[in-house]
Amino acid sequence: MARQVWQSERRLTAIGRTTLSVPARQAVTDLQITPTTTVLDYGCGRGGDVRGLEGMAVPAVGWDPFYQPDGRVQPADVVLLTYVLNIIEDPSERRATLRQAWDLAGSLLVVSTRLTWERTKVRGDEYADGLLTSRNTFQHLFSPSELRGFVQEVTGVRCVAAAPGIIYAFKDDSSRLGYLARRILPSAQWLSSNDSASAIAAVVDHAERRGRLPRLEEMPQQMAEILGHVQPPDLQRLVRRTAEPAKVDAGARRSTLDTLLFLAVELFNGRGPFSSLPLSVQLDVRAFFSSYVEACRRADRLLLKLRDDAYVLGAMQASAAGKVTGTALYVHRRAVLRLPTVLRLYEHCAAVAAGRPADWSIVKLCHQGRAASWMDYPDFDRDPHPQLSSSYSVDLRTLEPVYSSYVDAPDRPVLHRKHEFLAPDDPDAAKYRRLSRAEMQAGLYANPHLIGTATGWQAELQRCERELRGHRLIRRPVA
Repeated sequence: MARQVWQSERRLTAIGRTTLSVPARQAVTDLQITPTTTVLDYGCGRGGDVRGLEGMAVPAVGWDPFYQPDGRVQPADVVLLTYVLNIIEDPSERRATLRQAWDLAGSLLVVSTRLTWERTKVRGDEYADGLLTSRNTFQHLFSPSELRGFVQEVTGVRCVAAAPGIIYAFKDDSSRLGYLARRILPSAQWLSSNDSASAIAAVVDHAERRGRLPRLEEMPQQMAEILGHVQPPDLQRLVRRTAEPAKVDAGARRSTLDTLLFLAVELFNGRGPFSSLPLSVQLDVRAFFSSYVEACRRADRLLLKLRDDAYVLGAMQASAAGKVTGTALYVHRRAVLRLPTVLRLYEHCAAVAAGRPADWSIVKLCHQGRAASWMDYPDFDRDPHPQLSSSYSVDLRTLEPVYSSYVDAPDRPVLHRKHEFLAPDDPDAAKYRRLSRAEMQAGLYANPHLIGTATGWQAELQRCERELRGHRLIRRPVA
């Protein structure tokens, strides 16, 4: 990354930031960057991420050959390589830069680049394996699968796509699996406690939700200190006397399925030894399976079921949430946890391979072929018929994603019958259901081939002399 080998005007690609970049914000959201982690922004440009992280009390430093040449290049827990690889015109230098960043990372390397679907935003001529702009800047636009493969090849570790165009490369399997566990498994929520009685009540609640007693190492520090004097057999007796057996059994079933889900996703991304699993997963395996080998065998069978068209379609038809069509299941993000385990596995495998976008409302899982799409309807809750903003799809056979934006489309797709994408007991389902019933009675669904876009839908509203006020359908006032 030495300045003298540069040929293009890389400094001109650096932009001033008043907020964190998308990759840095993703790492903060994923708890990979915290006030206890050191951060090196390698190729920091104008230093916006460094200033933003410092404002969050994160010990961060940056180095850039043009803007921060005197910055400290030193190992850090987390190294950010943000929109650097795509501006390097020499492939061998590109690889060397990635290797240098990896060598500096103590725990995690976060790599991000611009992607192929941004081609319309870059004006330039073909040059080598990228584009050369009129300002003499270079851009190699990566496909998401190319970026993931490149980082895996250079680092030699299994990587995870945190989001489209953002790759996490962990130094050890324990950190990678801990990250996957936080993405896949429900987070442990503890009742507040400040005395022995409330601490025991919190343990009982955990046992009912998880199906097993927690270990002291799993508890919040204050609770662990309060219960430190209680012997495990005594705590077990207290929980047995207090917890509702039916709730404990239901919690055990959920935890068993969640563990199988995690182990199946782990195999999809590369399975490690039992000792590398997060503590909570280790304890679930010991509590709900005869051995780690048995748990892995069951998880492997679950993963194999993704290849069975009849099984996947049956799971979709039996799902308590979502809308099944002739080709796919559509479900709102609020209802994803209500899907059968094999379908949650389907969505998670796609997300690990290609990255789940930050903004999405509905996920589409195809039962004809294996492909997942995350679709963003920004006004889903406010607009009775929200318009599609973007779609991000990945084919699980090729792992090649496709992004489509509809923001500037002259006639955007619109959504109908919103209640069908939710779980039946969703707080808003009844309101949406009433609207759909009123629209059907008014004849608005008589020509389904006409109402798929905003223009067609408005035409049908006019034909039926109706208009919408919020989620109420009313007669159009006579002029």
